[in-house]
Amino acid sequence: MTSRNFVIVLSISLLSLLIYPLLVTDRYILHVSIIVMLSAYLACSWNILGGYVGQYSLGHAAFFGVGAYTSTLLFMHWGLSPWIGLLTGACIATFLGLFVGFLCFRYGVKGPYFLLLSLAFSEIFYIVAVNVEFTRGEIGITIPFRGGSFASFQYAQKWPYFYTISAMLVVAVLLTFFISRSKLGYFFVAVRESESAAQAMGVNVMTYKLIAAGVSAFMTSIGGTFYAQYIMYINPSSIIGLHVSIDMLVYSIVGGLGTVFGPALGAFLLVPIAVAMRGWLGGSFIGVHLIIYGAILIVVIIFIPEGLMGIRQALKLGSGSIFRRGAKRFGHALNLKKKFSDRIS
Repeated sequence: MTSRNFVIVLSISLLSLLIYPLLVTDRYILHVSIIVMLSAYLACSWNILGGYVGQYSLGHAAFFGVGAYTSTLLFMHWGLSPWIGLLTGACIATFLGLFVGFLCFRYGVKGPYFLLLSLAFSEIFYIVAVNVEFTRGEIGITIPFRGGSFASFQYAQKWPYFYTISAMLVVAVLLTFFISRSKLGYFFVAVRESESAAQAMGVNVMTYKLIAAGVSAFMTSIGGTFYAQYIMYINPSSIIGLHVSIDMLVYSIVGGLGTVFGPALGAFLLVPIAVAMRGWLGGSFIGVHLIIYGAILIVVIIFIPEGLMGIRQALKLGSGSIFRRGAKRFGHALNLKKKFSDRIS
């Protein structure tokens, strides 16, 4: 995307975000919109590490939880403003991201092994949160409402939350755009495409992986603080559950990995589908939205591997080319399955 097109899209988006709460007065619709924006923000945060550097992580729920618990505990036990807790939690999450990243990258852990190690890190954090006393386990913590004000990060109406998360998303998109156009972004992509080639060109692979891990963890933690202050209730399952990390990954893949608007676009598509399905089906067929997620993910991976951001380029090739490429990928997957079955037998 050219700088001119980016400015046009961003300007239209800003104008839409500014007038949206003025046009939408229904509290439920505004609530869903806030959740969509938060999901888009988290996907953009994950995309820094997973999309640009190619290090797929299932551990980002831990950073999300750090932000939520840090601001909540500081607010409830020491009376500190959640804004202070937001920065404190972000710093702690950054340290954890750098620590885990150093342990993994120092010994060449990457690909599916990094995915599993990040998942293990998140699950350890989840087990700790369930069992320690100050988090109250699965009973959770209810954040008391102490008057709607900016200092307490609590509002009686939903529109201040909407504008807050909108500003966070705009900053995340801007940061992603500037990274993608900077030397830092070029080094990120070089590491993603070929670590050995990047190293041969003098790029310090480990340093840039750690930078991406730190930035991604910092941003994700801020999202956790926002979630805690908006929902005003947290427990380990809701903020450190595996589904939190999986959602970030799926939104990014469907929207387009390593793109500026792709992760947000994926969230804008999938979150309303999930909300609509839960509302339509009620308490029956719990988890059916995950089946829809899976179906969309399979279609995107087979036919449009570049994600929704790659649709325009795919359409230029023609529908026949899209289906031929999809059939080729599907056939390749079947061949791999046959070879794997033959090895086992």
